[in-house]
Amino acid sequence: MHALPYWRLSGYYFFYFAFLGAFSPYFGLYLQSLSFSAWDIGLLMSQMQFMRLFGPYLWGWLADRFGRRLAIIRFAAVAGLAGFTAFFWLDRLGGMLAAMAVLAFFWSAALPLVETLTFDHLRDERGRYSRIRLWGSVGFIVAVTGTGAILDVLPLTGMLWVCWGILAGIVLLAAVVPDAPAAPQAHDSPLLGDILRQPRVRALLAACFAMSAAHGALYVFYSIHLADHAYSKAEVGALWSLGVLAEIVVFILMTRLARRYSLRALLLASFAAAVLRFLLIGWGVESPAVVVMAQLMHGLTFGAYHASSIAAINLWFPGRAQGRGQALYSSISFGAGGLLGALISGWTWDAIGAGWTFTLASLFAALGWALVWRWVSGDAGAQEDFQRGAADSASAARKVDPVR
Repeated sequence: MHALPYWRLSGYYFFYFAFLGAFSPYFGLYLQSLSFSAWDIGLLMSQMQFMRLFGPYLWGWLADRFGRRLAIIRFAAVAGLAGFTAFFWLDRLGGMLAAMAVLAFFWSAALPLVETLTFDHLRDERGRYSRIRLWGSVGFIVAVTGTGAILDVLPLTGMLWVCWGILAGIVLLAAVVPDAPAAPQAHDSPLLGDILRQPRVRALLAACFAMSAAHGALYVFYSIHLADHAYSKAEVGALWSLGVLAEIVVFILMTRLARRYSLRALLLASFAAAVLRFLLIGWGVESPAVVVMAQLMHGLTFGAYHASSIAAINLWFPGRAQGRGQALYSSISFGAGGLLGALISGWTWDAIGAGWTFTLASLFAALGWALVWRWVSGDAGAQEDFQRGAADSASAARKVDPVR
């Protein structure tokens, strides 16, 4: 009988997302302390999204071509640590950009391959995935709150040591995670072009692009925005944790929500919440109560939106097309959309200010809302399919990291 390496897989997820919790909210603050401009910060942070445009496809092809999935995971962990180590000596844009590109390129290799490895270990027990993946959320919360508390008493360079230690943990976990036989693939699937000719599919992918572009300012400048308005590092970490907790609650409730509301209704609510959320962040940052309310809305603007989108992609890209559909969704939304959002916010932050930058984010979300309203169906058949797919998709909804 196959023994599930539960703690080794869970430990990997813990450290992988702990790095995101320590790095993404605070690296922008570190760059600001080195006197980089908002455009430079946006350009550097956008490398994570840029590499997601093609990195997962390349690493997935290499793993399939040579059958060395675990070797790639381990090599990517070591190479990512090496790329990050360069930050200790760099303070110029060119060098920082090269180091960030190396880190992002190898970082993009790991999670999709670990996801497939995890499901191959689970075999017929895929319902246990959420119990393993939950440790990723725990890791993010522990890291973002702990790093914030540390940076209130230590200089921002302390963030580099925290991240380095976490990446070293990833190297150790990658070394002890065992391989598993690949699951057999189904051979019947429609042509990708036929699927993409459906208006609802094109509209959803375009809406997802707009939603990720809307979140660009949040993921790059949210911590800087809070720090500029006298929030402590510990408070910044607590607010990031609050958003993650809100999305976890939504994932837990997603099956019930799918029974009560249609895919179209959940998506429309998510995009509408994003419109309001970014306006609140941009213009209501002086009020802690408004900021807390805006972070709680992350449960809708990422949790419900992402779980619903994953469910729709799983349904509309059946058979072997499902993997390509998920890759396309990730590249278009978190890759291209996140890249555009990061670059635009880097330019507008200094040019027109924080309030109008987040207002622009609201406009991106409004565009996504209009696309869903016009082309994503709310008919009974679509609702029945959505209810069948939502339970599995909710447990796997955070396969793609939010920054994320």
